[in-house]
Amino acid sequence: MRRYIIISAIMAGIAGSANSQELPGRREVLNTMVKVNAYFMEKYADYTQPSNVGRLRPSNIWTRGVYYEGLMALHQIFPREEYYKYALDWAEFHKWGMRNGNTTRNADDQCCGQTYIDLYKMSPDPEKIRNIKICMDMLVNTPQVNDWTWIDAIQMGMPVFAQLGDLYKDRRYFEKMYQMYDHTKTKQGNTGLYNPKEGLWWRDADFLPPYKEPNGKNCYWSRGNGWVYAALVRVLYLIPANETHRPEYIADFIAMSKALKACQREDGFWNASLHDPENYGGKETTGTSLFLYGMAWGINNGILDRKEYLPTVLKAWNALLKDAVHPNGFLGWVQGTGKEPKDGQPVTYDKVPDFEDYGAGCFLLGASELYKCL
Repeated sequence: MRRYIIISAIMAGIAGSANSQELPGRREVLNTMVKVNAYFMEKYADYTQPSNVGRLRPSNIWTRGVYYEGLMALHQIFPREEYYKYALDWAEFHKWGMRNGNTTRNADDQCCGQTYIDLYKMSPDPEKIRNIKICMDMLVNTPQVNDWTWIDAIQMGMPVFAQLGDLYKDRRYFEKMYQMYDHTKTKQGNTGLYNPKEGLWWRDADFLPPYKEPNGKNCYWSRGNGWVYAALVRVLYLIPANETHRPEYIADFIAMSKALKACQREDGFWNASLHDPENYGGKETTGTSLFLYGMAWGINNGILDRKEYLPTVLKAWNALLKDAVHPNGFLGWVQGTGKEPKDGQPVTYDKVPDFEDYGAGCFLLGASELYKCL
């Protein structure tokens, strides 16, 4: 009897831990997504306008591409016609093309192709994916594998290969995708940008050791790791169960999940600097949203244990809901563009970052997967 009571107490403690954060309802999550998206669509109703931050950039660059990834995720669970039209009109304005044309090897230019392919799947027309296919076929048909010299590129370009491989049932896309991923992971900067001992990624070769944070630890930028984490989700969602490199992607995803879970802040956010909370420490929304996205997806697909990771997911959501989402849908605590913790500072509740689009996109991705958890 005493043994039964002890076991029951332990199990109750586990359940209590999982429920220590308020479990939201689907309606609350959806309403918040709709609000955040409405803020963005109203403020940036003219999707044709280029950005002018230092210089003019067209509205199909990576920042807007990430927003449309999030919009497509929202559309999957709440298919309003206005969402589809906002994406379709944007793609048509850009003639289903990329900044720097079909010969670009820059993954930042290719990110928009993720939405072009999603739109093609809804209403097939070869012209919608002609340019992105030509561009990615160029990568497949040329020997270079060292284009992704920074980890953000993994999220911008890798899912496009997965989408085309899935669409055409052509392993060449999967194999080239892996070759480029492996180069970034194990060879870039001579040692690779992934540290298997700590389960996290250096943003680029500038941050490889002997570079250290002020506290003497390795510099792991939150959003940079978020990009890799999100890319693994988007790739694993599409590639076949028997794809040769799938076990490695899953192993990397699990290792990252463990590492990220360990450095979540008590308030549910993650710092811009994952291993040095004193170096531009503080709440940061984009990394937090991407980690929410990955962990919720891992739970939904049986890769991560629900009891172990749901408390982390709920802490992240409740933090974003309470401290980042303004009543009008504006997102606070979004770090501006850059490559390390010090960029885009200060990050505050009220500051508008230099680009708002990718922040909204990251949030919509995370919330969409949480919605499926409930």
